[in-house]
Amino acid sequence: MFKAINKNISSSFKTIVSVIKRYKHIEHKVKVNEFDINIVETGKGENSVLLMPGAVGSGWTDFKPQIEQLPELLPNYTVIAWDPPGYGKSIPPKRNFDLDFFQSDARQAVQLMTTLNRPKFSILGWSDGGVTALIIAGRYPENVDKLVIWGANAYVSDEDVNIVKGVRDVKKWSARMREPLEKVYGAERFAEIWSEWVDAILNIHEKCKGDLCMKEIRDITARTFILHGKKDPMLAKEHVPYLKQHLQAFKYHEFPDGKHNIHLRYAEEFNKLIANFLLEKS
Repeated sequence: MFKAINKNISSSFKTIVSVIKRYKHIEHKVKVNEFDINIVETGKGENSVLLMPGAVGSGWTDFKPQIEQLPELLPNYTVIAWDPPGYGKSIPPKRNFDLDFFQSDARQAVQLMTTLNRPKFSILGWSDGGVTALIIAGRYPENVDKLVIWGANAYVSDEDVNIVKGVRDVKKWSARMREPLEKVYGAERFAEIWSEWVDAILNIHEKCKGDLCMKEIRDITARTFILHGKKDPMLAKEHVPYLKQHLQAFKYHEFPDGKHNIHLRYAEEFNKLIANFLLEKS
């Protein structure tokens, strides 16, 4: 009897250890062109999904619940979160905010996944990461399986200009929003890099007529999932209807009380929606 109990305990322990090993994250840097890109990998599946953070964000600051929970929901996926060049732990270099910084991130992301021998992948893109994801899906359709975006826009409107001007001073942010990024950059550098990002968006509005990826979204063939927080204060109301009008194949889900960070505020529901979408047969 005791042998049977011990055998069952041993078997259960081995199973637990196996699960822990399967979902334990690995954080490391990957050489991509001239950059040392910091990534977090978790899960062991053959399929791949890349998590793309928002403005000045990183894998951990922007996607902790996804890194920790998605592998269990997506056992046939490897989940990869990156810090774009000049963000998070992908420093140096100092972040470059040229007029084409979104396009540059798109190129580097595709190169990253190719370097990892995962050239075909799905994308979860939040805010700025959603813009970059739209560019990737439009310019490199052969690389993208499915696309998930939220808080993203194809252009910078006059209303967006007022929104970003209104959030330039990070001292006015709540501590909950500000402190995780201050831990990454230090308080002084965070305020500086955020102000640089605001200037970059204003420059795109002025010098590029606000165009972020208006051409690219018309070329997207990947099935797309648009999620939206109806009370998102960082996104002009016109953007979601514009994306719906110009994307070829999409599904839509709205969080009635959601704001900009629906994937953090409603992490469990959000992750299940994402997993179901990625597991659906096209």
